[in-house]
Amino acid sequence: MRKRRGRALDGWLVVDKPAGMTSTDVVNRVRRAFAAQKAGHGGTLDPLATGLLPVAFGAATKTVPYVMDGTKLYRFTLRFGEARDTDDADGQVIATSAVRPDDATIRAALPAFRGAIMQVPPVFSAVKIAGERAYDMAREGRAPDLPPRPARVDRFELIARPDSETAVFEVASGKGVYMRSLARDLALACGTLGHVAALRRLCVGPFDETMAISLDKLAGSGDTEPASPDLLLPVATALADIPALALTDVETSGLQNGQAISLVTLMGRIPAQADPQGGLVRAMAGKRVIGLCRLEDGWLCPERLL
Repeated sequence: MRKRRGRALDGWLVVDKPAGMTSTDVVNRVRRAFAAQKAGHGGTLDPLATGLLPVAFGAATKTVPYVMDGTKLYRFTLRFGEARDTDDADGQVIATSAVRPDDATIRAALPAFRGAIMQVPPVFSAVKIAGERAYDMAREGRAPDLPPRPARVDRFELIARPDSETAVFEVASGKGVYMRSLARDLALACGTLGHVAALRRLCVGPFDETMAISLDKLAGSGDTEPASPDLLLPVATALADIPALALTDVETSGLQNGQAISLVTLMGRIPAQADPQGGLVRAMAGKRVIGLCRLEDGWLCPERLL
């Protein structure tokens, strides 16, 4: 088996992604800057979008699914009057409308897009149809008819109205919610057409803007020698918003050997936020994260050990 090239690094780097790059482009630049063996990202951002793109190195890639499941906070600008094939400013205009809704109309339409909703993804998206990516089909002129999918929107607020043409919103949402679809559908609900003119991701799970580093600064640090591992956040940072459960040494040993632990023995320690029917907890030995466990049928079952 051929050995991977580069340094074996473990941890997270929160990149402030610039506009005009794909998420894969960012990961490749970061991996080169650190001369790292293995890296991946915690949730795709469109080329037009800016903001938080968490990049996982080594063992941190095991925690990517938990980051992607976390709540995300976005700010986007909706431009009224034009529908575009990509539902954002990078696409071609496919229809126009002279209607410009007022603030009252917008606010009256917002409640329908909060909570558990059904959402049709943009045709230019990574959704798979019979093994093909929707964006590949759309680029070939075979735009698919995508069915609506469940989505969770915790918050959707109008925060600014720069002019009659545009409106700025903040959205807190769960996994797999498309801001482009929200913008498109909200405009339709207001009796007009629209698309995302600008988009920024402000938070991803436990990661926020205070942790972010610009890609330009990072690239500069790796010009003559690899970027310092001191820039990386610990692997367990990705799990900070999962309820913590303290274990004894004996329980820790058993868990690391793949044994489930009866919840009866953990009474009084189980976090109140944890769902006893399938909820996830962060198993702790002192200040050290042992791994992630699920509460199932009266047992604490190891799911992912670190």
